[in-house]
Amino acid sequence: MPVEFKDYYAILGVARTASDQDIKKAFRKLARKFHPDVARDKRVAEEKFKEINEAYEVLSDPDKRGKYDRYGESWKAGGRFQPPPGAERHGADGARSQEFHFGGTGFSDFFEQLFGRGGRGEGRFGGFDFEANESGHPRGPARGYDVEGDLLVTLDEVMRGSVRSISLQRADPKTGQSEAQTFKVRIPVGVKEGQTIRVPGKGDQGANSGEAGDLFLQVLFAAHPDFRVRGGDLHYELDLTPWEAVLGATVSVPTLGEPVKVRIPAGTNNGQQLRVRGQGLPKGRDGERGNLYVVVNVQLPSKLSQDEHELWEKLSHISHFNPRQSAA
Repeated sequence: MPVEFKDYYAILGVARTASDQDIKKAFRKLARKFHPDVARDKRVAEEKFKEINEAYEVLSDPDKRGKYDRYGESWKAGGRFQPPPGAERHGADGARSQEFHFGGTGFSDFFEQLFGRGGRGEGRFGGFDFEANESGHPRGPARGYDVEGDLLVTLDEVMRGSVRSISLQRADPKTGQSEAQTFKVRIPVGVKEGQTIRVPGKGDQGANSGEAGDLFLQVLFAAHPDFRVRGGDLHYELDLTPWEAVLGATVSVPTLGEPVKVRIPAGTNNGQQLRVRGQGLPKGRDGERGNLYVVVNVQLPSKLSQDEHELWEKLSHISHFNPRQSAA
């Protein structure tokens, strides 16, 4: 079943030859603009934010980007896309099984068909003994396939938990009929990236009155414009002026809650990490949280006024600091 092609390069506003750094910069700029916490029209911003995250999820991953570039050539005039061979699920007898289309997961059908996992290979015709009739087909009840999908979760949802409304449309290629179902999925506080949320009975329908398979949603964290996630810790890149790094300073740093004041010790080096305890992600239900690591990024001025140039020149004459001599 063809789905609408997603031009991820156009979504981020970058060329197909864009570098990893260009893609990262474009994502951060757009993500800050359309983050639901700052946008006036939250509904429009949420949809745009999901689209930006999906594009970044693909283009920031070398394997996904390579696969996307290879099959992107299948885009025809009219914006229709036929998934590559092997993207559909088949039963053990070679017949195509039901197609599944998700809503509310944060990912488009295009992403699911190109990068999703589909069936788990367990259930009907897989992993179970059954009695066959003369035609070789099972005649007793057979459990349906388990189905897998991806669930895009924001860091705000990790912090507070949420209940997501998920829709699942089953399309039977044999009959052309489709069936849609909507249900609630609870995202617990402190959910981990890669964690699987099981939704019983929402997978493929069983055969001959057999029970339905389950739905397994694997959690993927939505990229954040300010923070990188490392386990339960957050990393934030803080830009400093040279004099702030040399003389020390107190600066305001964002968190997933209220900003905090961080003291920069005099003589802080570029790349140095400053730890802010308890400002990371929740580690569980007991309220314990990871840490926030502020990574110092000393920025040099690219343009100098005449006065500034004279001051830097004066400093070069009176300073005894020589990093090459110190390293020797």
